[in-house]
Amino acid sequence: MTSKSFNILLNSKISNFNKIIEVDSDKSLSIRSFVIGSICQGVSKVKNVLESDDVKFTILACRKLGAKIHRIRPGYYKIFGRGLGSFSIKKNSELNFSNSGTASRLLLGVLCTTPNIQVKIKGDRSLNKRSMKNLIDLLSQFGATFLPKNKDKFPLKMLSSIAPIGIKYKAGISAQLKSAAILAGLNSNGNTYIEETKNSRDHTENLLLKNAQAIKINSKKKKIISVFGKKYLKPIKLKIGGDPSSAAFYTALTLLNKNSSLKIKNIGLNPTRIGFFDILKKQKAKIKFSNLKKENNELRGDIFVESCNLKPIRTLPNIYSRTTDEYLILFVIAALTKGISSFKGIADLANKESSRAHEMKKVLAQIGVQCKLNKNEMKIYGNGMIDASDKKIKVGNLGDHRVAMCVFILSILTKAKTSIKNFETVFSSSPSFLKIMKLLGAKFEIQR
Repeated sequence: MTSKSFNILLNSKISNFNKIIEVDSDKSLSIRSFVIGSICQGVSKVKNVLESDDVKFTILACRKLGAKIHRIRPGYYKIFGRGLGSFSIKKNSELNFSNSGTASRLLLGVLCTTPNIQVKIKGDRSLNKRSMKNLIDLLSQFGATFLPKNKDKFPLKMLSSIAPIGIKYKAGISAQLKSAAILAGLNSNGNTYIEETKNSRDHTENLLLKNAQAIKINSKKKKIISVFGKKYLKPIKLKIGGDPSSAAFYTALTLLNKNSSLKIKNIGLNPTRIGFFDILKKQKAKIKFSNLKKENNELRGDIFVESCNLKPIRTLPNIYSRTTDEYLILFVIAALTKGISSFKGIADLANKESSRAHEMKKVLAQIGVQCKLNKNEMKIYGNGMIDASDKKIKVGNLGDHRVAMCVFILSILTKAKTSIKNFETVFSSSPSFLKIMKLLGAKFEIQR
């Protein structure tokens, strides 16, 4: 299923553009729709699904667990849910999540309280490098067992809880762990209470909110999510908007590329996902939202962007959970903006598909941009828009789609001679990336 390997070569600066585009659908919502739809009772209907590698591996895993999923036409699926606790799989079978940390954490949340599950879990080279200690610690509270003991990376074996009981959990910045706790609590005896200390993505809660008998949220003083176990879940009906994380890359390109403008249609604008846009709006970046509408508690709308002069960026830790996937493209903006930018509270970037801040520091050094990085802060000494036609950027096989996309944009803005290996990793989240870049006028060579 994974796309065939290829490299990208770049050596040209992009010209100005004035375009209207639609970007790939939201990956977070697409994955959650299949996981939650599979444990609802009845037929869930989900339109505008992202058909990327990560989502396809999610569908494969759900089907292997017994879910009936029909693709009606491109982007439109029906999920025939059989209710909580309905997943089953032959003892010691294997689930392969490839590169999807989201699918692995969410489905293991469901499985840890599903009866009689003994399953082997693995991912690709990139996912297998990532620590799952926090997930293991969380799901162990519900009674799940992970083997071998004291190992915190895939491949692993999980044995579900014999008698799962609801827990009290204090959630941090990870929406995936919060979601795993919610999904585990749905099939536990008693109630699960999740205190959210820092706002993180709330797509899981939004998809479940029509089930007042199963989940309630109190946000008066601090957000408390109450999950009432063993309740009936209604099926989902949803049309997914464009991915704001994907839109961020095209937004950055437009802001930095002189005499350019871009309208991006039908983007998910959930407040927990738009930290990138809020940061840039505070800098007076020319970004406007329009045609706003809400469906299933998810806000969507259009984004209009125009090129403009930007100031150095300074972010505090409290914005991290709303900007998790966009820091790398913010680093590119900072590198091409005159002055010192600083990004605080970014320690968790080390446990993504790669050690992201470290990898971007190496990339920026190749075009002469100085960075200082410690565990929790990145400082970038921006040179403004530069001509890097005499510089070379080389990126090896990191298995990190965000790094690959950022380097592509950095290259077409600076004319650096660039080689990006295993660019197919971008298809895990943004299968239309190259098609859209070609529409905007980017020139590149595919090397197979």
